[in-house]
Amino acid sequence: MTDTAGQLQEEVREYYRSKAAEAETEGACCSPDPQSFGPAAYAGIRPGAAPDTALLSSLGCGNPTAVAELREGETVLDLGSGGGLDVILSARRVGEDGLVFGLDFLEEMLALARRNIEDAGVENVVLLKGTIEQIPLPAWTVDVIISNCVINLSLDKPAVFAEMARILAPGGRIGISDVVAEDRLSQAERAERGGHSQCIAGALSVSEYKELLGAVGLVDAEVVFTQEAADGLHSAIIRARKPSGDSREIEACEPGGSCC
Repeated sequence: MTDTAGQLQEEVREYYRSKAAEAETEGACCSPDPQSFGPAAYAGIRPGAAPDTALLSSLGCGNPTAVAELREGETVLDLGSGGGLDVILSARRVGEDGLVFGLDFLEEMLALARRNIEDAGVENVVLLKGTIEQIPLPAWTVDVIISNCVINLSLDKPAVFAEMARILAPGGRIGISDVVAEDRLSQAERAERGGHSQCIAGALSVSEYKELLGAVGLVDAEVVFTQEAADGLHSAIIRARKPSGDSREIEACEPGGSCC
């Protein structure tokens, strides 16, 4: 790891440690833009669906549980589960026969999530400590992957996409909220508009997102802008799926196939 990459990684760790501490002492985290980030994205959830502390500690840029079309009995993984809001909402949607994994790299965030999950009274949740570049789960483990404004923080995005494809079961899908750049912006121009920890400098463009999803064999990729986060950058919904296992579909998605 280069010195610059190490500095960025530590910057991200310290930023989100501070947000976990704010949630502990003040009951809320402070997102960069309350119109695009954080609790505002969850205005439609019913009262009591999650503890107030989980809702107020949200630092995301959307509501992936609203777009992932979760179903009873499914197994879900939340990449960068933070204070546990999306884990709690997902656990309620998949029901007692379903299972939700929450993955975070900070013990402080995991501790906050444990308390929120206990307060919510959901039991079909397993919290994991680890990174999204090296997910501590076996292959073909989950039906759905969700994430809320976390992938842009990674310094090795190809590894993240490869891991998502590895752990998705055939026919599995992703429903992600993230900050995404318009194709016209260079990486330097993205960095001019905001820092890495604030989900701006590390944002992928639309084309980059689709290319990385396709490179690992995920199909039907779509990126839909929802709100402006900065000039040329937007909160977005990203969807894609893993081929079902049908031999014709797999052949089409091999290098040189019709979907690539």
